Amino acid sequence: MTAPAVRAHRRRWARTARWSGWLYVLPALLVYAVFVLRPLVLTFQYSLYHWNGIGVARWAGLSNYTTVFTDRDLLKIIGNAFILIIFFSLIPVGLGLLVATLVRRITSGPFGTAVRTILFLPQVIPLVAAGIAWSWLLSTTGLVNQVLRGVGLGGLTRAWLGEFDTALPSVGVIGAWVLLGLCTILLVTGMSKIDPALYEAARIDGAGPIREFLAVTLPSLRQEIGVCLTVTVIAALASFDIVYISTGGGPGLQTTVPGLEIYRLAFAQRQVGLASALAVVLMALVLVCVLPIQRLTREDKG
Repeated sequence: MTAPAVRAHRRRWARTARWSGWLYVLPALLVYAVFVLRPLVLTFQYSLYHWNGIGVARWAGLSNYTTVFTDRDLLKIIGNAFILIIFFSLIPVGLGLLVATLVRRITSGPFGTAVRTILFLPQVIPLVAAGIAWSWLLSTTGLVNQVLRGVGLGGLTRAWLGEFDTALPSVGVIGAWVLLGLCTILLVTGMSKIDPALYEAARIDGAGPIREFLAVTLPSLRQEIGVCLTVTVIAALASFDIVYISTGGGPGLQTTVPGLEIYRLAFAQRQVGLASALAVVLMALVLVCVLPIQRLTREDKG
């Protein structure tokens, strides 16, 4: 076979290989397009109409978005989601760093396996079950109030999930408990990949535990912290299960979050267009919060 014929055969083979690769990917692309891209497009389309989900839709333009950004109740609901970021994201990541640092030396062997299992247990428990259990714990006659009475702090007892001042922080505590184990396990895994020579060099230079943490551990966990922040911020902004089970959004709108309000608008109040607009805004807020985190925690190449 001549050289030109060999080159032509190689080009045909390369084209065939490229198209055969797309054939392997095609089923996943079809599933993604049907169950992700199409609903996204339809949600944006519905947000431009006044529609009750059954009758004829009426063109609304951007009026639904205007309502989202001007209605005081909806703005408060969006604000609740940002408050939950403190509990769902900052507290689990901060405590996760502390706990991971403490258990880093005992993660090998049977005891280390038990520690990792206990820490990760909240992720295994369904959120519905966790919400019900915490509702019992934080009720007027729940374990938390019983302990407070037992130690002589009966004046602090209250319906933690039923009062305006404590309902949202109480929901935040539930979310922090759920996400703490995930963050800790991710951070412990990241710490296990840090070269021990870096710690030895820091000790030779006279670094104490705090300096060692700031100079070696924290910079080495940049990507893991980025993953934790991304997952937890999304969990805060898109929260639904815990709130729906523990408080139902009450009292008033104190614990209502965008995910719950979208559900109510679409299925209870039959305002599909407004619910879709709120969903689009929520998606935009998630991107606005997550993309900078991804950029700041991205590992530098070269």
